[in-house]
Amino acid sequence: MNTSNKFIVLMALMAATLTASAQKKFVINGQAPELNGKYVHLSYGTGNDNQIKDSVVVANGKFKFTGVVAGPTFGYISLGGRALSFDDVFSVVLEPTTMKMTLDRDSINKSRLTGSKENDKLKSLDEQKAPINKAMEPLRAEYQKRNEEYAKASKALKEMEQQVEAMKIDNYAFRDKFEPFQKQQDAIDRDFIAKNPQSIVSAYLMRFKISGMTLAEAEKVYNSFTSDVKKSSYGKEVFDEINKMRSGSPGNPAYVFSKPDIDGKLLSLADYRGKYVLLDFWASWCVPCRQGNPHLISVYNKYKDAGFEIIGISDDDRNEAAWKKAVEQDQIQIWKHVLRGLKMENNVIDRSQDISEHYGIHTLPTKILIDPQGVIIGRYGSGGGSDADLDAKLNAVFSK
Repeated sequence: MNTSNKFIVLMALMAATLTASAQKKFVINGQAPELNGKYVHLSYGTGNDNQIKDSVVVANGKFKFTGVVAGPTFGYISLGGRALSFDDVFSVVLEPTTMKMTLDRDSINKSRLTGSKENDKLKSLDEQKAPINKAMEPLRAEYQKRNEEYAKASKALKEMEQQVEAMKIDNYAFRDKFEPFQKQQDAIDRDFIAKNPQSIVSAYLMRFKISGMTLAEAEKVYNSFTSDVKKSSYGKEVFDEINKMRSGSPGNPAYVFSKPDIDGKLLSLADYRGKYVLLDFWASWCVPCRQGNPHLISVYNKYKDAGFEIIGISDDDRNEAAWKKAVEQDQIQIWKHVLRGLKMENNVIDRSQDISEHYGIHTLPTKILIDPQGVIIGRYGSGGGSDADLDAKLNAVFSK
């Protein structure tokens, strides 16, 4: 073997050793005396959108899971043959240690797991929110019933499309009933994060809270985290999300993308230099996005002759037909349209060409306003202002 080949082999062995050393073993020894022959399922993430799924059969009232994690990792345990409803999933924080679990036959989320300090904190948090979840049960049942009715209606003949659309809008409006409960839960979560900057649970929760925060709020919370939490996989995810939000916030240069438009012609943001451009992040399935299109049409018609353009960026990569139909139905073909560029193949997500990823878009609708020099001067929705703020900004810009 020549020197070059020896070096390559040595580097490969070193990389494998480093990877192995970064992973540590966890063990769950389980007790389930009345569930012999039943499958128990474990699912947990390893970062980069990868998901590990494992299953074992209960034998002699016992089961055992083993695996490796780099640090505290969130996962879910469920029983085979049951639908994954709220009562059929047990959330768990896996740590590189030996843990013990006792399964509750009737309601798995009442099971107990010991040996994980972070899991103890998570369960304490869940217990605080338990009364709220209990109060939401009638709403949850009604919401599930409505969703089932909507699914059946969606399979009906074309002449029922108008009825299905009406149900969809009504169902979206029904979600407002959850808002007071969600606000209570959000307050509990935010209070937990503020009081526990040293807990991995805080970083985990922040991943879901960023969409409702301004950039300044998100940065303040992240900066309060301890060094260990920042170094965790969830802390790194929060850091990455903040950077993406920052790149899509006022004062930063707009990410320049090139995509085929709805007619198959190449569209590049660079070609719009010298004009004010509004990036409208939306989707055919997004009810508030669709409801806001009439107003957006009036905005476009008001400023289009003054050097104003709109580019619609749709989250419909997996359903181009619905995208094109929505553009036609809402009569918004008067401006340009592209897809966001999110790809999924063999359950692996590819975000490398995802426009939304580069702008830190967490919720729809969100709009980004860019000036003639290619600099972001406004963000509306997903950590930004409202449509009223957008109207005021455009009025100020074009009144000069």
